[in-house]
Amino acid sequence: MKKILITLLLITSASLYAADVPLKVPHPKPRLIGTQVAVNIGNLDRSDGLPAESIKVPENAKNIALNKPVTSSDPAPIIGELELVTDGEIDAEEGYYVELDVNQQWVQIDLEKPSTIYAIVVWHFYSQARAYKDVVIQISDDPEFKKDVTTVFNNDEDNTAKLGKGDDKHYIDTHKGRIFPVKAVKGRYVRLYSSGNTANQNNHYIEVQVIGTQQ
Repeated sequence: MKKILITLLLITSASLYAADVPLKVPHPKPRLIGTQVAVNIGNLDRSDGLPAESIKVPENAKNIALNKPVTSSDPAPIIGELELVTDGEIDAEEGYYVELDVNQQWVQIDLEKPSTIYAIVVWHFYSQARAYKDVVIQISDDPEFKKDVTTVFNNDEDNTAKLGKGDDKHYIDTHKGRIFPVKAVKGRYVRLYSSGNTANQNNHYIEVQVIGTQQ
């Protein structure tokens, strides 16, 4: 009986391990245009972040944010439409990004179903080297984000957004996007904050992918 139990445990463990696969993230062509300005901001991570293949997700995990509804603190963007955030297009050309107003703004994705999230990938704007300020990414089942909120990234080092002081580093956006690993957090809504960037005071999003599973 003991040998049978050990064998069953080994089989179960192997099955669970086999269900985890490396995350795959699409990369558009690099697109640096115009005169590049030095990125001057403290606590800056100049790496490309974690490589996608280093993050393991369930085999059935996918981009559950694709074509899902997007709302924002700025309902009338300066450029583009909020639908661009989840339309699946990650190129940086004109017409592929939304530009929100200055200072602190957020976009929110309604995944429409109970979800388990394993990673979030963000493309802000990468045609010019820049770092976005006070980036905070949260998950919740509450559309108002007043309760049961999980913060998965926060580089707001002086609590400008009033969401708590963050210890994560600023980073430079690239065509590879920025991958934020998530430890199987459950929630229906994803909200992303920023407060301008090192090039100007506006806030931009090309695409947000939420890698997860749904019931």
